Amino acid sequence: MALVKKPVTGMKDILPEEMQIRDYVIGVIKETYRSFGFTPIDTPCMEAIANLSSKQGGENEKLIFKVLKRGEKLKLESAETEADLVDLGLRYDLTLPLARFYANNANNLPSPFKALQIGSVWRADRPQRGRYRQFTQCDIDILGEPSNLAEIELILATTTTLGRLGFHGFEIRINERGMLKAMAKYSGFKEDSLESVFITLDKMDKIGVKGVSEELEKNGFAKESVEKYLGLFLEVEGETDSNRAVEILSERLGDFLPEGLKQNLQEIIKSVEQTKSADFKMVFDPTLVRGMGYYTGTIFEIAIPEFGGSCGGGGRYDKMIGNFTGNEVPACGFSIGFERIILLLMEQGFQIQGQPKKTAYLIEKNYPADKLCDVIAKAQKARAAGEQILIVRMNKNKKFQKEKLTAEGYEKIEEFFCR
Repeated sequence: MALVKKPVTGMKDILPEEMQIRDYVIGVIKETYRSFGFTPIDTPCMEAIANLSSKQGGENEKLIFKVLKRGEKLKLESAETEADLVDLGLRYDLTLPLARFYANNANNLPSPFKALQIGSVWRADRPQRGRYRQFTQCDIDILGEPSNLAEIELILATTTTLGRLGFHGFEIRINERGMLKAMAKYSGFKEDSLESVFITLDKMDKIGVKGVSEELEKNGFAKESVEKYLGLFLEVEGETDSNRAVEILSERLGDFLPEGLKQNLQEIIKSVEQTKSADFKMVFDPTLVRGMGYYTGTIFEIAIPEFGGSCGGGGRYDKMIGNFTGNEVPACGFSIGFERIILLLMEQGFQIQGQPKKTAYLIEKNYPADKLCDVIAKAQKARAAGEQILIVRMNKNKKFQKEKLTAEGYEKIEEFFCR
């Protein structure tokens, strides 16, 4: 069988230029999140297949990279179902592993616990611009905080980070699962059909109001309910004041809306707008669904105009930890779309500011060993002073070599000859 030099479909090799930017961005993310009191943790890349397939991950559960049992446990000849062959899977996000982590380690953690986790996740998805089968997620979560202080802190930490990376004029779109359910029930949809309705609603930005209407009717829902439902969205369409939009829908929904939901949403929007340090806008979006099945309350997404789609998101998931322990723990998280942020920075020709001075030492072939030690000592002294020194042998095509080094950001090139 011939060896394959290209990476697996949906995964990629990362060249030095991009890797430098990735390292820089991760540094900014960690520094900013730590300033908000978040503590770094890590979890294994694989989880028990029972955890990953627990009907909490929405459509992502169809995209799991599953791992065969090993050694004597793998009995191909007697296997009747997939469950006989598979016991593990690669994690598709960092939230479910965090819930298991907290359930396993809660006695050794403060409450509330502010977690920061950065790592690779895997989904057997269809690759496209900004979407890969292996990608990095950067998550912050607050566990054990029932009030909207969690949402406010998560949004401020995330937007402060984006601001420090040079992004401005973006939006944080916010909604509430309780608002979604209230709107659907008010319109006449039954409880057991809500998820189907939300799956169609989630396509609003792609197929528009007319497309959503046609698909809902095609799925068997009454035209009267569909028209009443979509009429709610049209009532607040074009309303630029998010708190006013929440007010309008709340008045219309009346007792269908859970008590305190309107005030909770308005407090988050107002608090963030009044204390933000980055240039962005809070936007109430009643069409925002978020596909994960584990969300129980507030949900939010990052919308950056340059990308044209979501560049991160999160929300409240108060029931997930209870699935492990039997006791519910308030939980809320926000994930930056790291790969899409990197893509945008690369396309913008992003340059890292404040980098150490880069100097290359070109050493002629057959340069004497005793003199080479002097050159290395000189490089060590410069490195100790904070400079970045590259020592390489001189190529035959020295002109081309120097051009390449200059393109890599080496401001100064020193040459050392035998004579």
